[in-house]
Amino acid sequence: MIRKIKARLYFIVAWYFRFFAAIKLRRWSPKVIVVTGSAGKTTLLHLLEAQLGDRVHYSHHANSAFGICFDILGLHGVTESRKEWLKLFLAAPVVAFQKPYSQAIYVAEADVDRPGEGKFLANLLQPDITLWVSSLHTHVQQFGEAMHRSGATGEELVAAEYGNFAQATKELLVIDGDNPLMVAESKRSGADVHMIKKQDMDAYKLGKQSTTFEFREEIYTFSVLMPEATYYQVAMVDSLLAYMDINPDFAYKNFKLPPGRSSVFHGIKNTTIIDSTYNNSNIATLTTMVELFDSYPVKQKWLVIGDMLEQGVDEDEEHKKIAEVLNRVHVERVICVGPRIIKNTVPRLSASLRKRSTIVWFEEPKDALDYLLKELRGHETLFFKGVRYMEGIVEKLLADPMDEAKLARRGLIWDKKRSQWGL
Repeated sequence: MIRKIKARLYFIVAWYFRFFAAIKLRRWSPKVIVVTGSAGKTTLLHLLEAQLGDRVHYSHHANSAFGICFDILGLHGVTESRKEWLKLFLAAPVVAFQKPYSQAIYVAEADVDRPGEGKFLANLLQPDITLWVSSLHTHVQQFGEAMHRSGATGEELVAAEYGNFAQATKELLVIDGDNPLMVAESKRSGADVHMIKKQDMDAYKLGKQSTTFEFREEIYTFSVLMPEATYYQVAMVDSLLAYMDINPDFAYKNFKLPPGRSSVFHGIKNTTIIDSTYNNSNIATLTTMVELFDSYPVKQKWLVIGDMLEQGVDEDEEHKKIAEVLNRVHVERVICVGPRIIKNTVPRLSASLRKRSTIVWFEEPKDALDYLLKELRGHETLFFKGVRYMEGIVEKLLADPMDEAKLARRGLIWDKKRSQWGL
């Protein structure tokens, strides 16, 4: 009952801010490019920023019904105290009539956390161009009632919600053409539809701190680690630039990896830390990142893997799939963190994996941190993927405390939450 009340209040309150955001958006009147999907949105936004620079306004750190409205209005969301809500309510009518952003293009990262959010944002933004990067088993917990009512799967309902952006798009829709649900939803669009397919990628190469993609007779290079699946985002940017008649920077000199997406840090005892703790909400993304680490060109590899969230009624089954992924890896140690992964993944780890790897598990992240501090000897490479504030573990293993600012979930609210977990 409480959850239903909160769900209804969510959009009632969001509509208040949307009313004023719509006023300011009409006064601004930019070309709107929406970046959306279950995973890979923020990386795609940063790829666009590396190419388009300051000619564009980007909705950094804002992708929800509230976040997008706040960004259009030029307001900052709640970061320290719930008391900030009163200031936001009072400020919205005032800032709606203030001078809008100067850029003629707006790149908005839009997420779908719940039923109705895609339609809410699509109707507000009315995108000229949409780059829809993925549609996965993500946030399905919020779609439980709709699943029961309609008989559709969580993945189908999530795709249909993202499909609202496809339907609202006026000029160009770029999608993952290998995803059948996205292809089906793209038929709702009256825009020109461009499909990105993996078969069109000619080569992918991963180095210790670099990644190369080759397609369309060009080589795209990055001085960061990126999974093979990032090809879809890179190719989407390429399609957009071609549509806008802009020559790309194939070296991506200005690209900066967003926090918690395979960032590489120097750790204590001369260790190397690969931080992918921003999100862990679907098996597809987890698989691509674990495969990246499995192919990473070093010997002493420790994999720290945690629970996935918002899996709804499929929670147990989705965590069982993690075992299938881990059973294929070749690493020195596998450290599992969280009650879901202990219950559903650990019992299904194969005898061959147990023979070639040391496997341990902890319900609490603080216990995993204590284990690492005790067991690390030096020069190991650690890869982190999971929730339960695992960025707090990474924070304690950094050689340079200044690198803390480059981790995910910074700010007083997050500091308080991590402290409650002993981190």
